[in-house]
Amino acid sequence: MSKKFFEERGDQSEVKARIVQKYFVAWANIVVGSAQKWGGGKIAYIDLYARPGRYKDGAASTPLLILEKAIENDRIRGSLVALFNDVDENNSSTLINEIAALPGIDALKHKPVVNCNEVGQDAEDYFSETEIIPSFTFFDPFGYKGLSLRLVNGVIKDWGCDCVFFFNYNRINSGISNPMVKQHMDALFGVERADELRAKVNGANPALRQEMVLEELSNALMEMGGKFVLPFRFKNDEGRLTHHLIFVSKDFKGYEVMKEIMAKESSTEDQGVASFAYSPADETMPFLFEFQRPLDDLEELLLEEFAGRSASMVGIYREHSVGHPYLSRHYKNVLGKLEEAERITVVDPEGKKRRKNSFADRLIVTFPGAS
Repeated sequence: MSKKFFEERGDQSEVKARIVQKYFVAWANIVVGSAQKWGGGKIAYIDLYARPGRYKDGAASTPLLILEKAIENDRIRGSLVALFNDVDENNSSTLINEIAALPGIDALKHKPVVNCNEVGQDAEDYFSETEIIPSFTFFDPFGYKGLSLRLVNGVIKDWGCDCVFFFNYNRINSGISNPMVKQHMDALFGVERADELRAKVNGANPALRQEMVLEELSNALMEMGGKFVLPFRFKNDEGRLTHHLIFVSKDFKGYEVMKEIMAKESSTEDQGVASFAYSPADETMPFLFEFQRPLDDLEELLLEEFAGRSASMVGIYREHSVGHPYLSRHYKNVLGKLEEAERITVVDPEGKKRRKNSFADRLIVTFPGAS
């Protein structure tokens, strides 16, 4: 079998690639204008575990899909700096050939760069100590080697920089209590948090153990400075969680855009609220528990958390939606129902006539005081 191909493409791979590809296009269209005006006109896509570019069946994987989208877009193709890396020389050389064969590749102003390096301390140091141009970074390691909080923080620390990484839960689960890979687990969770996690998972049932791992990783990322963390999960054919896709950003706009994308890629929803995950999380893990809320909960959540306050619809949405599965339309829908039931008062600060069944961002909502 030729080494230019890697694992069979499955549903997980297709969904993962679509999420990354869709976000890249949305992110690039948002930041490219400011980059052209203030930042020298360049934006970057970085993939440090790029692999050879195609699956066994010949289908393009994420690196080629990203470049195809860049080629199609006038604004992006003149600004994009694409940096790919893979530690395997066969993967790197094959990816170079696959990129060269892409139709329209010469339309890119900056030729994609493909390196062959191990992801480790050098990468951490570079991204931590170097100011980088607006970048969207994707990590997709086979296991966990090279993936660390310091590396993630390094690629999101500067303006316009977001990151998403795909990790194999089974590999990390087996590594948590393995002293042979303690260094890698400490780098991923932080030393203190990793020690606490080892104690917590000892004896825990598999489902609860899964949630503990993701809860602690999400909290570690937020404490590190990734203000907005969004998890998306994948099951195998037997219904078991196997992989997670984690988005990390310091900007609400990126969080909002990725949430919309992940919601559409979710396989199930409850009352119009996307699942994002298949999780038995409970109140002992508040970050994950909040992502299991059905729409019915939103009314009482708002009445309780905004009791005695006045705020605009968009202000309510921006403040409350972080850490919850709800989208802007859910807030408008629920606030409209609360207004109809006369449980809140709504004023248009501009005094405009309101369209039926609409709830504009500017509307000021006043909630009753706590009972």
